[in-house]
Amino acid sequence: MKTDIQSILDKLGIEANNAAFSTGNDWGGSLNSETINSFSPVDGNKIASVGVASQKDYEGVILKAQEAFLFWKTVPSPKRGDIVRQLGDALRKNKEALGTLVSYEMGKSLQEGFGEVQEMIDICDFAVGLSRQLYGLTMHSERPSHRMYEQWHPLGIVGIISAFNFPVAVWSWNAALALVCGNVCIWKPSEKTPLTGIACQKIISKVLADNDMPEGVSNLIIGDKSIGELMTNDIRVPLISATGSTRMGKAVAAAVGARLGKSLLELGGNNAIIISEHADLDMSLIGAVFGAVGTAGQRCTSTRRLIIHENIYDAFKAKLVKSYGQLRIGDPLDQNNHVGPLIDVAAVTAYLDSIEKCKAEGGNFVVEGGVLKGENYSSGCYVKPCIAEVKNDYKIVQHETFAPILYLIKYKTLDEAIAFQNGVPQGLSSAIMTLNLREAEHFLSNQGSDCGIANVNIGTSGAEIGGAFGGEKETGGGRESGSDAWRAYMRRQTNTINYSHTLPLAQGIKFDL
Repeated sequence: MKTDIQSILDKLGIEANNAAFSTGNDWGGSLNSETINSFSPVDGNKIASVGVASQKDYEGVILKAQEAFLFWKTVPSPKRGDIVRQLGDALRKNKEALGTLVSYEMGKSLQEGFGEVQEMIDICDFAVGLSRQLYGLTMHSERPSHRMYEQWHPLGIVGIISAFNFPVAVWSWNAALALVCGNVCIWKPSEKTPLTGIACQKIISKVLADNDMPEGVSNLIIGDKSIGELMTNDIRVPLISATGSTRMGKAVAAAVGARLGKSLLELGGNNAIIISEHADLDMSLIGAVFGAVGTAGQRCTSTRRLIIHENIYDAFKAKLVKSYGQLRIGDPLDQNNHVGPLIDVAAVTAYLDSIEKCKAEGGNFVVEGGVLKGENYSSGCYVKPCIAEVKNDYKIVQHETFAPILYLIKYKTLDEAIAFQNGVPQGLSSAIMTLNLREAEHFLSNQGSDCGIANVNIGTSGAEIGGAFGGEKETGGGRESGSDAWRAYMRRQTNTINYSHTLPLAQGIKFDL
C-alpha cells in the first residue's frame, strides 16, 4: 500500500517521502514553517508532513490574490471559462490518481473517490457554459428616453473553507463558479486532508501557468482554525464559503456578519427518508443502506433517520438487518468492500459516545455497533454500522453524529411522518419512498419537507451538480454548484442611462434652478 500511494503522489507531482513540504509560492507557507501530519485512516500510516502557514504567510497570499484579481477581472468571461475547461480536462487526466489519493487520505471507498473527482469535472463543464450566461435584466424606465438594466460584477477574493469528508469536490464547486465570475480564490482545506488540496493546487497552477495567468488567481493556504479565523475576519475577503459543522458555521457567520461581509454556509444535516407503505421496498433498501453507510456515514447528506410506516415497519426492518449482515468493512481501496474507516480516532470516540447516549435514552439496537479490531483494522478507525429503534425527540437523534448510526422511527400518517422529518434543527436533505403520486406531491409541497433538498424515490445522499446544493435552518441557507448559485459570487449593479436632452427626476419630482 505504501509503495502504491507513493506512486500516486509521484503522478500528482507531490514529493513526500514523509518529509516536510516546502510550501513556498504554491500553497502559502514558508520553508521552515511548522508542520502538520497527514495520517491515513485506512492503515494509520503517516503519508507526509505539510508546512503550515503563519500570519505573515497569510498576508503574502492575500496581497498576491489582490494583485491577481486586478488582472483576472479584466479577462473576458468566456476566456475565463475556457481556462476552467482546461482545468476539467486536467482533472480527467488525473482522475484515477487524485481519486485514489482522496480514498486513501480521507477513507472513503475508491468508487466514491473517483466519483468525487467526477463531480469536479462536471462542475467545470457547467462553469464553461455559465461563462457565457452571466445574464442581467433590462427594465423599462418610468422616465422618457431612459434605459435601465442590471449587470453582475465579481466580488474580489473568495475565501473557501472546506471539510475533510469531501476534500476536493466542494472546493471545485466554489472555485469553478467563482473563477468564471471573475473572482480569485483562497482555499483553506481541512487540516485532516491537506495532500488532496496540494494535488488540486498543483493541477490548477499548471493550467494557469500554461495560459500565462497570474498564480494568485487560485491560492491554497494550509493551517488550523486560526488561518480560517484570519480569513473570516478579513475585510479584504468579501465572501467566505464555509463547509463544516453548525457550530463552526455560526462562528463564521458571526465574524463575517460583524464586518458586513457575505457568507455562504453549508453546515450540518440530519437527513431522513420516509418509507411509505406504498414504497418499492427493494429500491428503498438500496437508497437507505447506501445513504446510511456510504463514506462511513460521514456525508452531510448521509441518511441518519428512517421514518417507516407501521404497516411495513417489521418487514423493512428485517430487510435492513439482513443487508447490514452482508456489509463488507475494510480497506476502501479494495473495491469489494462497502464501508471504509472513520476519519480519525476522535470520530470513533464520538461514534461510541452517541451509541451510549442513545441507549441511555431508551434506544433499542437491532444491529449492534462497536470498533473493529485485528490486523486489517490497525488504524483503529473502523467501526460497525449500526441500527437503533428510537423516538424522534431523543436528544441524540436531534444531533448529527458523523458516523454510520441509523435511527428507525415508526409512523402512522404521512403528516406525522413529515412532522418527524422536519422536527430537527437541521434542514439539508430529505426523501420519500412511495409509488403514490399524492404522497409524493404532498411531500414536495409547502406543507411537506422543509429541507433545501427533497427527493422522491431517491435517497438523501448524492446530488447532481446541475441543481443548487444546500439546506435551511441550521444547515446555513447557502447554495452551491448549479442553478443560479453563481449569483452568490457576484455583486449586482443597477444602471440607468439618460439619452434625452433634459434631466427628469424619478417619481415626478420637480427641482428647477
